[in-house]
Amino acid sequence: MLWGSNARETHPIFFHHVLKAVKRGARLYVVDPRKTSTADWARAWLPVEVGSDIALANAFAHAILAESLEDREFIGRATSGFEEYQKVVERYSPEAMRSVTGVDPDAIRLAARDYATAKNAMICWTLGITEHHNAVDNVLALINLGLLTGHVGKWGSGLNPLRGQNNVQGGGDSGALPHKLPGFQDVEDDEVRSRFERVWGRRIPPKNGWHLTQMFDAMEHGKLTTLYVIGENPAQSEANANHCLKLLRGLEFLVVQDIMMTKTAELADVVLPASASFCEAEGTVTNSERRVQRVRKAVEPPGEARDDIEILSELSKRLEVDIGFSTARAAFDEMRMLSPMHRGMTYERLEALGGIQWPCPDETHPGTPFLHGRLQENPVRGPRAKFHPTEHAPPVDRVDAQFPIRLTTGRRLDSYNTGVQSGGFESPLRRGETLDLSEDDARKLSVLDGERVRVVSRRGSVEAPVRVDPSLRPGLAFMTFHFPEEVDTNLLTIDATDPKSGTAEFKASAIRVEKL
Repeated sequence: MLWGSNARETHPIFFHHVLKAVKRGARLYVVDPRKTSTADWARAWLPVEVGSDIALANAFAHAILAESLEDREFIGRATSGFEEYQKVVERYSPEAMRSVTGVDPDAIRLAARDYATAKNAMICWTLGITEHHNAVDNVLALINLGLLTGHVGKWGSGLNPLRGQNNVQGGGDSGALPHKLPGFQDVEDDEVRSRFERVWGRRIPPKNGWHLTQMFDAMEHGKLTTLYVIGENPAQSEANANHCLKLLRGLEFLVVQDIMMTKTAELADVVLPASASFCEAEGTVTNSERRVQRVRKAVEPPGEARDDIEILSELSKRLEVDIGFSTARAAFDEMRMLSPMHRGMTYERLEALGGIQWPCPDETHPGTPFLHGRLQENPVRGPRAKFHPTEHAPPVDRVDAQFPIRLTTGRRLDSYNTGVQSGGFESPLRRGETLDLSEDDARKLSVLDGERVRVVSRRGSVEAPVRVDPSLRPGLAFMTFHFPEEVDTNLLTIDATDPKSGTAEFKASAIRVEKL
């Protein structure tokens, strides 16, 4: 089940594996507001209204419970909080949720029945779930379905957030999170912190740091005046772009370390040219299935560009806090020493085994092909998995008479994010930015395919050519972020954020369209 994921265009390599399974008889369901090219391969497409994923997931649960398809043995042995969860989903019948989700009750029941009764079943999701003001609750609603049916902790089943960028998993594993040290160890845990402090020879602040949204909030209130940006382009990737640019320009000091001269780099006081990690540096990369693999240097960085670790090492010396190494291998060996889930991974083992999936606690361990296997043991080792009842909450940016169309955003197959890298080469698939409208909305607005219009939200406006898309439902529009030089879509998006994850609600803005 691909939920909020147009994997055919946004994760094409992964989708090749999905297609192999479909051709062998696997049943594919696609939950998405748009009838994407991914949906063309599905047994059924469930056209969920933007921002109603919790209502739909709870309706799935209602249908499963109504037909007694839940895994009672697994629930009783491996989970907690089921009774409270059951009480919540009792109010979410497929019929009652039809007006909220836009999905036919019979389609919900068929998909729920197939998911619950399958020998192996997996739910995969991407930004269609997480770029909402209630992102964490959206994810918890899907996890609840896995617990309800016992589709966790066994081969071929599970819950998989497909990673949107290369090595995003490895970044989190290595501690690139404001509340975690390498190996997902809590910053606020005194014992954990002390282990790192002994190795690093420095005191670590005992409180969680800021996530991205909190950093921008701190900029606004003068609490954050210096910013070091590595491999990120917030000037064009953040919601409510006008506000974001104002805050970046107001910094006292901005450093950008990147392989391209991004719009953020153009604002910087200092730009440090870095290497392209996939071919100009040694190291490791971790994919969506937690497989840590070696990356080998193929070519030298051009000009004055230097390896990221070399830059950070030299900078640490100038700051008189020498990190003690200047190679990727030395950094990885330190992480192995401090992160229990990486301890058994050596460069030699990674190369000999073609990568290893964490956790890998010692050098005799083969790695872990799937997570949470303990939940299938009897008795369960460790704590039970908890159900988290979640309630539907509509998008913050409400559709009304003044802004009657829901704008959702995403990617296309030929381009990537803000186009910094993919915009540097041509593609026969590529077309410029457009406002994609349904045939019904184009007719009501008296606009033609290719006609330039003004798109207005509560935060800003842009001009863009119309593209009439027969796959879109009335009231739904679509744009990408790929061509900010042509059309800066993030002038329209809302920076309402999920308080738990800090993710902005890129997927749900309200707009109107004006003729020029």
